[in-house]
Amino acid sequence: CAESAMEGGANKMDEPAANAGAGKYSAGTQAAIAIIAIGLLLFGCVLVLAPFTSAILWAIILAFSTWGIFGAIKRMLGGRASLAALAMTLLLAGIVVAPFVIVGNSLAGNVSDVIEAIRRTFAEGPPQPPQWINDVPVIGPHIQDYLSGLANDQNARKEFLHNLIAPLKVLALELGKALGHGIFEISLSLVVCFFLYRDGEAAAARLESAAYRVGGARGSRLLEVARVTVRGVVQGILGTSLIQGVGGGVGFWIAGVPGAFLLGFATFVLSFVPLGPLLLWAPAAAWLYYQGATGWAIFLVIWSIISNVVVEQVLKPIIIARTGGTPFLIVLFGALGGALIFGFIGVFIGPVLLAVGYGLIDEWSEDLTS
Repeated sequence: CAESAMEGGANKMDEPAANAGAGKYSAGTQAAIAIIAIGLLLFGCVLVLAPFTSAILWAIILAFSTWGIFGAIKRMLGGRASLAALAMTLLLAGIVVAPFVIVGNSLAGNVSDVIEAIRRTFAEGPPQPPQWINDVPVIGPHIQDYLSGLANDQNARKEFLHNLIAPLKVLALELGKALGHGIFEISLSLVVCFFLYRDGEAAAARLESAAYRVGGARGSRLLEVARVTVRGVVQGILGTSLIQGVGGGVGFWIAGVPGAFLLGFATFVLSFVPLGPLLLWAPAAAWLYYQGATGWAIFLVIWSIISNVVVEQVLKPIIIARTGGTPFLIVLFGALGGALIFGFIGVFIGPVLLAVGYGLIDEWSEDLTS
C-alpha cells in the first residue's frame, strides 16, 4: 500500500510537469505543426505515386466507362465480385493490351519490310509523274521537275532514299521504346482495374455522397456529366479509333502491304484527325497499283471506305452525340498534350481529361446563364 501511495504521488507530481511542457506551445502553433506534418505526409504519398499517375488515371477511366459491362458480367456470375472483376480484367486485356503487344512484337520486322519496299521501289525508279501536275498553278512545274528528276536520276533517288530511311529508323526506335513503356503502363492499369471493379461500389457511393455534400444537386449533376462524358469519349473516340486501327492492320495484311501491323497502329493514331487514315490508305493503294496488283489496290480502297469512312461518319457521331458532342480541337489537343505529358498512354488519357473539363465548364456556365 505504501508503494502504491508513493507511485500515485509521483504521478500527480509529474502531471503538472507534463501540462507545463504542453503549455509551451499555443493552440495555433500546435495546429500549424499538425498541418505541416500532414502536408509532408501527403507530399511523400504524391512522390511515391507519381511514377504510376498515368496508369492509375487510365485505370479509373477504364473502370468508369465500362462499369455497365462489369455489372452485367457480375450478374451473370451470381454476384461474385472478385470473379467478375477477374473476368472483366481479362476481357480488357484481350481488347486493349493484345493489339499493342502484337504491334510491339512485330515492329522490327514491319519496319524492315517497309524499308525494303521503299528501297525496291526507288531502285526500280518511280513512274513518271502525270502531266496534269505541270498544270497546277505556281507549284505544279516545280513538283513536275522534282518528280521527273527522281524518276530519271539514280543519284537523286539514292540521296532521297537515304534522307527518308535514316529518320524512319530513328522513329522506329523511339516508337519501340514508347510502345514498350506504354504496354507496361496499360498492363499495370489493368491490375488497378481489378481492384476498382472488386471494391468500386463503395468508392462510387462515397464519391456521390461527397459530390452531393459539396455541391448539392448541382454537384451530383456535374458528377453525372463527368460520367457520361468519360463513357462517350472512351467509346466514341478511343473505341472507334481502336476499331479503325485494327481494321486498318487487317486490311493492309490481307492486301499484302509491307508493315501491316505498323500501318494499323499508325491508322489508330491518325484516326484522331478527321480523314487522317487517308494519308496511309492512299499511298498504300497507289503502291499496290504501281506494283501491278490492281485488284488488291481496288480492294484496299473499298476496305478503307468501309472500315474508316463508315466508322468516322456514322458510328462515331452516333456515340458522341450521347454526350452532347466534344469539339474536335479538344480531342486533338488532348491526344497531343497527353502524349507529351504522360507518354504513349497519354494518347488515351489526354482527350478524356480535356473532354471532362470542357463538359463540366460548359454545364457550370449554362447554370449561371439560366
